[in-house]
Amino acid sequence: MVPATRRSLPARPGSGSTAYRKYTFDALYEKADTFEQVYAAIVEQVLELGRRPSGVTYAVPGHPFVAESTGPEIVRRARAEGLPIQVIEGLSFLEPVFSALGIDPFPRLALVDAFELGALHHPNFPPDSPVLITQIFDAFSASAVKLALTAVYPDEQAVKLVHAAGTADQVVEECKLYEIDRSPHIGLLTALYVPPLSADTSLESFQEVVARLRAPDGCPWDMEQTHNTLRKYLLEETYEALEALDAEDPDALREELGDLMLQIVLHAQIGVEEGEFTMAEVLQGINQKIVRRHPHVFGETKIDGVDGVLQNWQKLKEQERFDNGVGETKGMLDGVPKILPALSQSQEIQDRAARVGFDWPDIQPVYEKLFEEIEEVRQAEGDDQRAGELGDLLFAVVNLVRWYKVDAESALRAANTKFRRRFAYIEKRARETGRELTGMTLAEMDQWWDEAKGLEG
Repeated sequence: MVPATRRSLPARPGSGSTAYRKYTFDALYEKADTFEQVYAAIVEQVLELGRRPSGVTYAVPGHPFVAESTGPEIVRRARAEGLPIQVIEGLSFLEPVFSALGIDPFPRLALVDAFELGALHHPNFPPDSPVLITQIFDAFSASAVKLALTAVYPDEQAVKLVHAAGTADQVVEECKLYEIDRSPHIGLLTALYVPPLSADTSLESFQEVVARLRAPDGCPWDMEQTHNTLRKYLLEETYEALEALDAEDPDALREELGDLMLQIVLHAQIGVEEGEFTMAEVLQGINQKIVRRHPHVFGETKIDGVDGVLQNWQKLKEQERFDNGVGETKGMLDGVPKILPALSQSQEIQDRAARVGFDWPDIQPVYEKLFEEIEEVRQAEGDDQRAGELGDLLFAVVNLVRWYKVDAESALRAANTKFRRRFAYIEKRARETGRELTGMTLAEMDQWWDEAKGLEG
């Protein structure tokens, strides 16, 4: 490993002596597997020497509490043991970097470590804040940082690399984000400055917009909304997002997800105002749930395949219900919202039953059940009985769809869209020929229907 900074330990040989024996910890970086192991070893050695009557002086580049994990830990441990300790503050690397960039870090500069950021899939700071990323010591770490940042920032985002700030070798390099790992100047004293995106790019700024709408001097319509009055809008925006998905239109999907986000943030803001919950609690809850239910990703559990994941998910949900005191009173199907569209509800019910083995071993009985239900519809006596048998038939159709791992709701929406498109073609041809659909035969309309099918390829 390459040391992030060079640390030295001048050990005093005796009281009153002005002579020092100097040691460095460079060897630890060569032997240890992780930086955490290096820092832990440094702390132990410094404390061991500090317990001696002669004491010890531990020197680090810059300020001992800035980007130095050993400094705070040594002070904490020394104070806990009652060891006398003096902290001599030095100039950190930050001040020269600020001078090189010509920036004021206030009010919102985020400080991020390249090792931490490079290990993430998504930046852990809001994009409408400027950020200084430290300890980019080689092209590999620069590449890892670049990959994390491109989850939010455009490849062409203008950035600045600061090398050896405050020294005679200082270089401030302006480049695009995608170019940062190509710099020939990257070394142990390299930092990356990323300017903020516009003020409307973060969740926090959007929360402020929504809170402003509901403030006493805000929008009258937004101010009078409640959880219940917003119900229909939440449903409408969800369906509009689904429509964008069906259309495979990413631009429309981006817009509809924004509209759906508005509904979520509105409900969260109402929760804050009513003292019910905060957005932080919403995010914390879903974060914890997702991590808890994915032990094969965030833990050591070994699970094979999608079916294994779903079965383990169900077991974890049952354990959560038991821990919350509802395990004995709530069944597997109780968690399926009754407000779901009937097709989705039917498929989810059958999915959950299948997870515990309530399912046929192969698809043949599924077809047989479907034919059985069709026959029962034919033999039904009276409208009420026929309606019931038709419901059973639909349930059996959904089961067939489930066996083919197709989403029933999406499949029917696609069929509806296809019918609308073809029927619109029939209407168009009727207008072009000056005819009324009501005056046409089924065979004539069927001919145009086939034309529409042919145009679809």
